Amino acid sequence: MNTLLGRRTRVLAATTATVGLVLVAGCSSSDGGGSGTKTAAGGVELVKAGQLTTCTHLPYPPFQSEIDGKVQGFDVSLIDLVAKNLGVKQEILDTPFENFKTGAFLNSGQCDVAAAGMTITEERKKNVDFSDPYFEATQAVLVDKKSGITSLTDVKSKGVKLGAQAQTTGEDYVRKQGFDPVSFESSDAVLNGLRSGQVKAVVIDFPVVQGWLKDKANADAFKVVDNLNTGEQYGFTVKKGNTELLAAINKAITEAKADGTYKTLYEKWIGPYDVSAASPSAS
Repeated sequence: MNTLLGRRTRVLAATTATVGLVLVAGCSSSDGGGSGTKTAAGGVELVKAGQLTTCTHLPYPPFQSEIDGKVQGFDVSLIDLVAKNLGVKQEILDTPFENFKTGAFLNSGQCDVAAAGMTITEERKKNVDFSDPYFEATQAVLVDKKSGITSLTDVKSKGVKLGAQAQTTGEDYVRKQGFDPVSFESSDAVLNGLRSGQVKAVVIDFPVVQGWLKDKANADAFKVVDNLNTGEQYGFTVKKGNTELLAAINKAITEAKADGTYKTLYEKWIGPYDVSAASPSAS
């Protein structure tokens, strides 16, 4: 597994993925987060003037990945809404996923917000503050169609190799079920492990699998044989005590659901709108 020093971070400009939304690049120096101040609209203090700096971990489609040289996805689009309301632009910092458990880059002042298709857990709440949940996620078991595997139970009974993304709740779940999974650094590496035969089955968030299976080559080769309802909800995180930014994030989520923007983005990035997944109850 990577350490924070073991993987160079990258700064990438986010592209506005919302339909019909123009991303505001800056505003007045007095209250809008322009080049002369780190205070954005609503009194939100930012780590860098004129921008909302987002920590993420790439790739994790459909939530965030590089497409045509720009970082795009569902999470990116939602945080674009926050940035627009603050009168700034979003910039993305690609960091190791284990950072999200500790909140290291938030606490060190390198990022304002973390957005990485991240499950809300009590352990993570000790280190960071979560937004309201914005997505209900389940885990999927994806297998090679030629494997003969029909369920997660089948994976265990046949003793075949199972893969999962390192440092994720999916990996935690299968370990608790008695598996010793092969750990992969990213979601793309998980799929490549399945494709190359390193593993015969993988457990990973269902929306990610949905994105993979949009590709005909993947759909021809792989299939979902189990869907595990683990009660997971995604949230964005900020440094503990950053109540102004947390309120701005929650406001953007609430407004997007009310005015239809959330539904538009959901259908663009994830697939047919699922009300139960889109509207998790606050924990």
